[in-house]
Amino acid sequence: MEKVLEMLLLQQELNDATNGEGWEAGKTKNGKVINWKRCIYMECAEMVDSFAWKHWKAIDADPAWANLQIEVVDVWHFIMSLGLEDYSQNFRGTIEDLAMKISEEPGYQTLQENGELEFAEPSTIMAKVEDLILNAVNRDTIDGPKLFEDFFELAYMSKLNLQDLYRLYVGKNILNQFRQDNGYKEGTYIKVWNGKEDNVVMQALWEENASLTPKVLYGALQKAYATVS
Repeated sequence: MEKVLEMLLLQQELNDATNGEGWEAGKTKNGKVINWKRCIYMECAEMVDSFAWKHWKAIDADPAWANLQIEVVDVWHFIMSLGLEDYSQNFRGTIEDLAMKISEEPGYQTLQENGELEFAEPSTIMAKVEDLILNAVNRDTIDGPKLFEDFFELAYMSKLNLQDLYRLYVGKNILNQFRQDNGYKEGTYIKVWNGKEDNVVMQALWEENASLTPKVLYGALQKAYATVS
């Protein structure tokens, strides 16, 4: 439960900073409507583009496995946000209660198992992504337990155990905070750093030192961004 609780707390902190406190009511501090379900299915659509699914273009291209994993983590941001919103607005309990509920999901427990993971077949992964989309596009209701369970199955298929999911999530969360602090919302942020996308730079920093704390990672991003022309 410890890792999922830390991720939820980081997501709450990021949403508070980006959208303003009280975002759980469905609007940002600027009055912009928040639709986490739309965020989920739009990000899932981008995830499908990690594969050569188009029958008319680049039909023999290899899957972009690293991009797939980043997109999985991006969707995780939005699924957690939806869970936080639900628990707040429907008085279901605290963040700790949500963390406990998630940690009891069979799929979450599977991610904690040790063992060598393999990428599933692209068609199998895309089918699971479409399960998430089908759930999220329902305008009236959403099956929360199924959403979380489908996500954990997707993470497993994408060769992400709990440790990998946690590490990539923390890295992307800190990168998202860094983007917001450096003009992302205003359109002045530079996303390509000396020929490399910021996602790639963030992943490289993790690979150099897997024991980085969120604070130290943020500082490393600042140092790297200062060299961008």
